[in-house]
Amino acid sequence: MSPTTLPFEAALRHALSSAEWAALRHSSETTTQRCVRNDRPERNQSNLEEGAMCEVLVDGHFGYAATADLSLAGLQRAFDRALATTRATSAHKVHRFTTSQRPHASGSYHSPRQTALDNTSVAEITDCLLAASQAMKQSDLLVNRSASAMLVQTDIDYLSSSGSNTHQRFDLVDITLSATAAEGLESQTRTWSHTGQFGGEVFDRDTLVRQAQQVAQDALALLHADNCPSGRMDLILMPDQMMLQIHESIGHPLELDRILGDERNYAGWSFVKPQDFGQLQYGSALMNVSFDPTKAHEFASYDFDDGGHRATKELLIEHGVLKRGLGSLESQARSGLPGVANFRSASWNRAPIDRMANINLEPGNATLDELIAQVEQGVLMSTNRSWSIDDYRNKFQFGCEHGQLIENGKLGKLVRNPNYRGVTVDFWSRLAAVGRDDTVHGTAFCGKGEPSQVIRVGHASPPCLFRDVEVFGGQA
Repeated sequence: MSPTTLPFEAALRHALSSAEWAALRHSSETTTQRCVRNDRPERNQSNLEEGAMCEVLVDGHFGYAATADLSLAGLQRAFDRALATTRATSAHKVHRFTTSQRPHASGSYHSPRQTALDNTSVAEITDCLLAASQAMKQSDLLVNRSASAMLVQTDIDYLSSSGSNTHQRFDLVDITLSATAAEGLESQTRTWSHTGQFGGEVFDRDTLVRQAQQVAQDALALLHADNCPSGRMDLILMPDQMMLQIHESIGHPLELDRILGDERNYAGWSFVKPQDFGQLQYGSALMNVSFDPTKAHEFASYDFDDGGHRATKELLIEHGVLKRGLGSLESQARSGLPGVANFRSASWNRAPIDRMANINLEPGNATLDELIAQVEQGVLMSTNRSWSIDDYRNKFQFGCEHGQLIENGKLGKLVRNPNYRGVTVDFWSRLAAVGRDDTVHGTAFCGKGEPSQVIRVGHASPPCLFRDVEVFGGQA
């Protein structure tokens, strides 16, 4: 036992004087943000958040209290608050839980990386971002050029009265390049991002300069491109747009707490019903979707969720059939449905809830050229620009930054303002081919819960071909 865990162990013993079970999750997170805009450093800030969430089980009811006072006295006061509120509310619980929803856990996890973020200097990061901003300076029509980086280092210790003891260390990087070209009343923005669990090795000056040059060229080209045509046609979505398609039309509707109604006041319900599991043909037979917190370098990889449940790869949808939901052991007990290790908290002062982690579309066997060759008339779209989806995660409308027409199996001219719409099950039933080369993407800003929690999720996907989709462009 390290000296830093001594007050944690003592606080747990204090809680057990009144609780059936107790746990403590200590989190320390450092976030560093750097931004360069139009060749000038704009943001240079770091912040540290540290605290502990104290959890108890009283009369079959779990309850929580958080504190930033990590002294023994502070932790004991937090456990006392958790005990008092849990005891007061246990008569109104929706389900009687047991310690089986908090399994014994022991082990450690560390994000894979070549160079520790601690060993990556601010000067090195700023130099890369400045070089990227300068590389985008290709025309006076480029009115905004930005390069930003967010570095997050998180340490989480989890201890419980049943002997759980885990430590997980996450090194996360989110790099974004953006160029906006404008002329008259028209403007077009092109972005590129690199997001995941990495170290300082991602700050490669030559790579960022090369990507920045392409971003700027694309923004200028889009400024003078024709608007995307409207009509029903085939659609190829690139991995950076598949990320949002998976997130909104698979990830959120499969959250078991949403299906149970817990989210209806804030983020809506789901078109998926409990009886759909094992029955619903969610998409074509080419659709295989996994929950996989074990995938290296993806944004939401981990060994244990925040309830001590060991994470394993599980198929949510197999050959188009819905098999498993995104539900923690609590939601599994309430619903009687199979779930996964996705009991996740966004911070030390938030209780865990059902969240996405890495939700991935499994690769197929086609190259991108082979996908394109199958299309007589269609459009290839990449990089999300706008999104809209109803409260049941059913009807949606998404817009992309970049479009390119496909005619007779060959890529044609560039088009701007490409959009598409659909209904979830019908859309996924139109999946006609899946690429073989998947790419890891992610977002740090998935919101859910009351009080609100903004959490990191990952999505890996190859490019995909969908048949006969409703496509439309912007205003001429």
